[in-house]
Amino acid sequence: MCGIVGYIGFKEAFPILLKGLKRLEYRGYDSSGVVLLEEETLQLFKKKGKVKELEQFVEGEQLAGNIGIGHTRWATHGVPNDLNAHPHLSFDGNMAMIHNGIIENYANLKQILVDNGFEFKSETDTEVLLNYIQFLKNKDLLSLEMALQQALQQVKGTYCILLLSVDEPNVLFAARKGSPLVIGIGKNEFFLASDATPLLGYTNEVFYPNNEEIIILRRHDYQVINFNGEQVTPVIQELLMEEKAIEKGGFDHYMLKEMYEQPESFTNCLRGRIQLDTGTLIKTEDIRSWVSLFQKAPRIIIVSCGSSWHAGLLGEYWIEELARIPVEVEYASEFRYRNPIIYPGDIVLAISQSGETADTLVALEKAKDQGALIFSIVNVVGSSIPRMSDAYAYTHSGPEIGVASTKTFLGQLGVLMLLAMSIAEEKNSISSERIMTLGKEMIRLPHLIEEVLKQHDHIKSVVKSYTSATDVLFLGRGYNFPIALEGALKLKEISYIHAEGYPAAEMKHGPIALVDEHLPVVFLATKDNCYEKIISNIQEIKARGGKIIALATEGDQIVPALAKDTFFLPETDELLAPFLNVIVLQLFSYEMGIQKGLDVDQPRNLAKSVTVE
Repeated sequence: MCGIVGYIGFKEAFPILLKGLKRLEYRGYDSSGVVLLEEETLQLFKKKGKVKELEQFVEGEQLAGNIGIGHTRWATHGVPNDLNAHPHLSFDGNMAMIHNGIIENYANLKQILVDNGFEFKSETDTEVLLNYIQFLKNKDLLSLEMALQQALQQVKGTYCILLLSVDEPNVLFAARKGSPLVIGIGKNEFFLASDATPLLGYTNEVFYPNNEEIIILRRHDYQVINFNGEQVTPVIQELLMEEKAIEKGGFDHYMLKEMYEQPESFTNCLRGRIQLDTGTLIKTEDIRSWVSLFQKAPRIIIVSCGSSWHAGLLGEYWIEELARIPVEVEYASEFRYRNPIIYPGDIVLAISQSGETADTLVALEKAKDQGALIFSIVNVVGSSIPRMSDAYAYTHSGPEIGVASTKTFLGQLGVLMLLAMSIAEEKNSISSERIMTLGKEMIRLPHLIEEVLKQHDHIKSVVKSYTSATDVLFLGRGYNFPIALEGALKLKEISYIHAEGYPAAEMKHGPIALVDEHLPVVFLATKDNCYEKIISNIQEIKARGGKIIALATEGDQIVPALAKDTFFLPETDELLAPFLNVIVLQLFSYEMGIQKGLDVDQPRNLAKSVTVE
C-alpha cells in the first residue's frame, strides 16, 4: 500500500515525481505530496485526495530542485487529510521523509519524543520515526547515516522510507524492510519507486534492495549498507518492461484494457511451457524445477490472500484431481498467526500478484523457519516473494494497473493448471492421453476467451436491470465454486454491492433465507459432472422468486428456460471452464460499477498491493 517515488540527478525533479505518482496511484489515493530540496531549502506540497488534486494545488508555484521525493497514500495511521499526507517534516524542519508500511512500536517511540519536548503535527507513525531519527542524531551528535542505522535497529514493523536533509543537500537516503523498493540507475541520476512503472522511459537498469538495507544516493555514485554499516553489493538487473504496457491504449479504463488483454496475456503465460500447436508440455528449466520440487511432496500448503486465495482454492481441486497430492489452502493472514504443523518435505506454495503481499511474506518466513520448501507464483519480476523461494513461476501477465485483479488472476490459474499437469505427467497419475487432451484445450483458451469478450455488449444490457440491487448471491459447484467466490469479490470491489459466493449445495444451509423476488442469484451452471445437481439448485431458487442470472454452456436449453438472464460460454473441458466463466463475471462487475458511475480502476479504500498487515 502507498506509492513512493524519488529522484536525484541533474533534471528538474518535480515532473518526474508527478509522473511517477500518477503511475503509482493504484497503490493508494487518499492523499499525495512531494518535497523538493533546492539550495538547502525543503519545499513541501501535499494535499488530500488523488494526485490530480496535488497537481492543481501546485499550479503557479516555483517547483525548482534536482532532488525530491513523492508519496501517494493509503491511510493506516491517521485519517486522510492534508496534515496526515506525506511527506512529513521533522520537528526542527531540517528533514523530510516518506514511508510505506507500519511502525508497530510507534507509540513507545512517540512517548520518548514527547518526554523530550517534541510536538507532532500529524497522527502518523511516519512522523514519529522521522522525529526519532532527529532525536538520535542530535542527542548523540551522530551523522544522519548513523542516526538512521540506529533508529531502524530499534523499529518494529515494515517500511520503505526515503529521507532528505538540508544538512546533506546532495544525498538521498532510502531504506527498506518488508515493503518494496526498486532503484533505477541512470547516468549521473537515480530513480526510486515502489515498483518499476515510474522508471519506464528513464532507465532499464535497476536493482532491488534486500530487507534491512540502507541505500545512500548521490548524483554520481551510490552505496548500499546493511543496518550494521557493512557494505553490500546489489545485483543489477535489466528492466524488461515497455512503457506502452502501462498506458490505457485507447480504452476508457485500465480494468477494461486488462480484461481485453487476457487472450494475449494468457498466451504469454503458456509460451515456453506448452507447445502452442500440439499442447505438449515443454520440459523447460523452470518446469523441471517445479517437478523436481513437487513430485515427492507428501503435502502442499497454499498460502495467499484475496483473489490469489481463490486461485489457490481452484489449484487445490486441480492438483488433487490430476497429481493426487493432498493440498490445503490457507489465508496467509491466518496462517501467520497459527502454529501450523509442517512435515518434512511439505511444500508451501505462495500466490501473490505483486510478490510483495505482507501477510504472505510473513507466512513464508514462518514456513521456512519450520523447514518447508517454498514455491511461489507471482507476476512482478524481481519482487520479494520469488527471491525468498526455492523455486518460482512468473505468470507473465504484464503490468496490471487496475486495482481489481483480472488478467493476473487468469495467469495464476494458468500456472496452477500447468503445475498440476506437469506433476501428473511425471508421476503418471493420469494417462498421457488425458494430459494431451488438456494441453490441446489449454492452447484453445485464448481463442475461447476472445469469444467470451464478444458478449460484452450483451452483458452491459443485462446489467442495467440489476444496478439497484443491494445484495447478490453467487453459486457454483466443483471447479466453479472458487469462481463464484471470485465473482462475488469482484462485484464488492467494483460496485460496492454486498455479494457472497457459496457452494451451491450449501445454499440450503443458511443463504437461502436471503432469497426473495429482489435478490439476484448468479449460477455458474456450465455443463460438468455437477450439472444435474446445480439444475436442482436453480429450481429451488426459482421456486422462491429469486432473480436467476445463469452462466450456461452453448447449446444448453434447460438452464435458459429457468433463468431470467443467461450468458452462454463456449464448450471446453470441465476443468478449464473456470477460465471462461470468470471473464463473464469480470465484465459483469465492471459494467455494474460503470453504470453506477464509480471509479472502477481505483475503488474506494482499496489499493493494488497490500504491503501492510
